[in-house]
Amino acid sequence: MTQAERPARTRFAPSPTGYVHIGSMRTILFEWLWARHTGGQFLLRIEDTDRNRFVEGAEEQLKESIRMMDLQWDEGPDVGGPFTPYKQSERLDIYHKHADELLAKGHLYKCWCTPERLQRVREEQQARKEPPGYDRHCRFLSAEDRAAEEASGKPYVMRLAVPLEGETVMNDLIRGPITFQNALQNDLVMIKGDGFPTYHFAVVVDDHEMQITHAMRGDEWIPTSPIHVLLYQFFGWEQPVWVHVPQVLGPSGKKLSKRDGDTAITDYLEKGYLPEAITNFLALIGWGYDETTEIMTRDELIERFDLKKISPSGGVFNIEKLNKFNGIYIRQLSAAELTGRILPYLKRDGLAGDPVTDEQRAFIEQLVPLIQERLVVLSEAPELLRFFFHAPETYDQSLLVPKKLDAAAAQSALSAAIEALRELEDWSIAGLETRLRTLTEELGLKVGDLFMVLRVGATGSKVSPPLFETLHALGRGETLIRLGRAAASLG
Repeated sequence: MTQAERPARTRFAPSPTGYVHIGSMRTILFEWLWARHTGGQFLLRIEDTDRNRFVEGAEEQLKESIRMMDLQWDEGPDVGGPFTPYKQSERLDIYHKHADELLAKGHLYKCWCTPERLQRVREEQQARKEPPGYDRHCRFLSAEDRAAEEASGKPYVMRLAVPLEGETVMNDLIRGPITFQNALQNDLVMIKGDGFPTYHFAVVVDDHEMQITHAMRGDEWIPTSPIHVLLYQFFGWEQPVWVHVPQVLGPSGKKLSKRDGDTAITDYLEKGYLPEAITNFLALIGWGYDETTEIMTRDELIERFDLKKISPSGGVFNIEKLNKFNGIYIRQLSAAELTGRILPYLKRDGLAGDPVTDEQRAFIEQLVPLIQERLVVLSEAPELLRFFFHAPETYDQSLLVPKKLDAAAAQSALSAAIEALRELEDWSIAGLETRLRTLTEELGLKVGDLFMVLRVGATGSKVSPPLFETLHALGRGETLIRLGRAAASLG
């Protein structure tokens, strides 16, 4: 670890306004990986100062989403830490203390402008085709007018007194220094009329108070970053390392949105994408270890993660690649592990009891290797396994009778197979294969034709796990019953 990689303190600071976007989860992952790579801490802080956007239950939902991805925070809600509270609505006294400090220094000023006046200013600016922004009316009030406003008791906000000249430079780890002209910046509100801070003020105060070393966030925050840099300068505080990560893009090259499909991390988890597969996949959107390595364990990602390898350009969310990764991770699971992962889906579809019995679990564990190679997401398991639990009620003769046979020939083949399987002593996978291949020769049929008749007869479908493994799992009794019904359906 280099000096630049001293133990980092990173944070994810969401507003509890809804679900966790897939792009936000990628940012969380980068923050978590860097904290783990450097032996530091990852914090969760709830930015709930915008009471108009507050959504009941959203905080618990976002915490649960992070837990489901196994990206547990070291400090924050539910776990505590040395800088509690970690919810901004409970830190108002801290913000007011720091706001009063900047007010006394002249870096903040009170603004008594009414919403009506601000709207009128905006309309006049639009008419003149000027960029919108506060006209600094209250910043330049005379001492007499300011005293009158103070004495009036009217509500006010506190605005940042941005320098009218010069430049502000934000040094981004990914893009390098970015220079902003102060004259183009607005005197943004720092403390609102209700006493709550705005995001811009609270995030700077909290990051300093909580000793955040690396401020990671989406690159959509770059335009307002000079406001944050100025606040650090006005307070005389050391700035964190700024890391503006690129956006996660949809197929169109624009920011991933609902038009592109699912955008909430829970959508993917509920469909049965494994957290470890999503982690590996998200890590490679905008970052890479080298040009060839793709599949990496969590420990390997922690060891190899380097902020300097994050690309400044956005990365595309490729669902085909995620499907590929998920399939790879599913195939790495043991039968017992995969059984545990698919049980919630089987219970939901009524294919397993709740609670599941030991006998049911053992049977399912016997079945999962038959579908493991074909499984893309866990939610597909019920459909792939359904025929093991529910015999076909009817048969589609267009499936049951191969093109090169007629119904009578198919029925005759089924009857011969039933007789052969009834007498078979070795009901093993190998024993079934040997006997049925011999039967094709005895009947003078092609292997594909007989096996298709048996597959549809046993499962009701032309698509199923391997035939011999399927018959072995069904057992002799169930297999004979199903093949008998199939033969009877042919008249």
